[in-house]
Amino acid sequence: MAYLLATLAAVFYGAADFTGGMVTKRVATVPVVLLSQATGLVMVALILPFLGTAAPRAADLWWGAAGGLAGGVGVALLYYGLAIGTMSVVAPTTAVLAVAIPVLTSIALGERPGWLAIAGILLGIGAIALVSRPTANPQSTARRSGLGVALVAGVAIGLFLLALAQTRPASGLWPLLTARLTSVGLFAVIAAVGRRSVRMPLKLAAIAVGGGALDMLANTLYLLAAQIGPLSPVVTLSALYPASTVLLARAVLGERLNAWQTAGVAAALVAVLLIVRGG
Repeated sequence: MAYLLATLAAVFYGAADFTGGMVTKRVATVPVVLLSQATGLVMVALILPFLGTAAPRAADLWWGAAGGLAGGVGVALLYYGLAIGTMSVVAPTTAVLAVAIPVLTSIALGERPGWLAIAGILLGIGAIALVSRPTANPQSTARRSGLGVALVAGVAIGLFLLALAQTRPASGLWPLLTARLTSVGLFAVIAAVGRRSVRMPLKLAAIAVGGGALDMLANTLYLLAAQIGPLSPVVTLSALYPASTVLLARAVLGERLNAWQTAGVAAALVAVLLIVRGG
């Protein structure tokens, strides 16, 4: 069940990145992130009253808050990096680091995946890099690579995934509430101090809200998976989201998959099978 939840989380993470990327091409990063994070906050606040069995401890809430701080910064930097840099550098660097930090931490703490699972994790990391490679564009060489931003974004997202995995199953979705309270508060302060307008066209705002809903759904699935399953394969499966983004671009925007992306999608499917079998 944990692996199924993690795989579904990857699908929704990829969809959220797809919608967020569409909006940030036309609107500044801060208002997009603020609106999408606020949407997630409203969603989890509406759901929590129906989950009366959850019994969080203070540590669960603090882990959620720490995750919200890291995750908010990570998402904002990811969007900014994609806007200023080369996608073939930013996307795989961020995703691979987001996997590496929780996986290496879990192994250091004593988790020992089986050989099939290890092969799947390694193949999954390779798949992330492959599906994130766009068709070569001669003009891209003139752009900044965005490598520095991608490195920081990857570390922040990896810390977010690691923090949520420290919460107990009994805490339910409460860690996500404190995570969203923290991230929304952070970007509200940034917008206020910088006197940045958060206005955007209604159509783009609706897309940002949809992206926020998808992101919260993905976070919920990942949190449940991380609370009941081994961290390293769960994180790897959840981080295969670039495959979802690429397939959505193909279906919605008519973008064609290049040979690298096709190989990456195939590698991602094999990685899922290996991890599930290894588990």
